[in-house]
Amino acid sequence: MNTGMSTTHPIEVRSPTAADAAAIAQLLASLGYPGTESFIERRLVQLLAHPDEVMLAAVKDGDVLGIISLHFIPQLALAGDFCRISYFCVSERARGEGIGALLEGKAVEVARERGCDRIELHCHSRRVDAHRFYLRQGYEDSPRYFFKSLVHAA
Repeated sequence: MNTGMSTTHPIEVRSPTAADAAAIAQLLASLGYPGTESFIERRLVQLLAHPDEVMLAAVKDGDVLGIISLHFIPQLALAGDFCRISYFCVSERARGEGIGALLEGKAVEVARERGCDRIELHCHSRRVDAHRFYLRQGYEDSPRYFFKSLVHAA
């Protein structure tokens, strides 16, 4: 899908490939996940082959400027499924250009096509700018989030 933000510099939204691994590792590092270079290509292949996963990259002039990873989860007690945004990042140098809104809008389209009636995500409390973005996109704050680490210190 080729979506033009302007006629001179179109933004292409496409599925990432193994060739995008280094750029995606840099985006993840900017989110606070350094050190993914050694396994990111393997994870891309794994996730792209998963039937309940969709990944989209925003690319301009061959440069990956943003990535969104979606996971689809069937619900037992609800008629519609839900889509979870697992990872979502736009390069710091491209923020404010509408790339985040473009990727989020495409995620909404894909989620609707997949029969979802909601999208959810976890966004750490320190990401204040991201919170403002999500609120502008129509997300509601749901302040409780619990997790249990399965990695034990040796």
